Amino acid sequence: MPMTVETRTPADLTPTELYALLRLRVDVFVVEQACAYPELDGRDLLPGTRHVWAHEDGELLGIVRVLDADGDRPVVGRVATAPVARGRGVAGALIEHAIGLCPAGAPIELHGQAHLERWYERFGFARTGATYDEDGIPHVPMVRTPPVR
Repeated sequence: MPMTVETRTPADLTPTELYALLRLRVDVFVVEQACAYPELDGRDLLPGTRHVWAHEDGELLGIVRVLDADGDRPVVGRVATAPVARGRGVAGALIEHAIGLCPAGAPIELHGQAHLERWYERFGFARTGATYDEDGIPHVPMVRTPPVR
């Protein structure tokens, strides 16, 4: 079975879906990266949030969250791939899908882990400031500016 990408608003998520998404984020960001921080930040249930995830044969492969998806400056974040799915292009497919959810003319913000800066550049994101520490991990602010037509 091929990989399937799903998108839901907070109101459309089932409790089981929300639990699975949050569980993967905690497993990757808190447990695997040994980073104790409040992963549940209060933004997952905001009306403008979109949850995007990939699955295959019932197995969750990766996730991304888009804040203020319909707004004039959406924010892509919480990009996480399950260990069993790494190296398969899952995160790239999710980033491309997330970009497609945003208004065509809107700049898209992203605050990525610094070691992934070059990877995010492949999707049109560019650094907009200095590297900073977020919960013990170097991050970089980035923006994807819409192409000029």
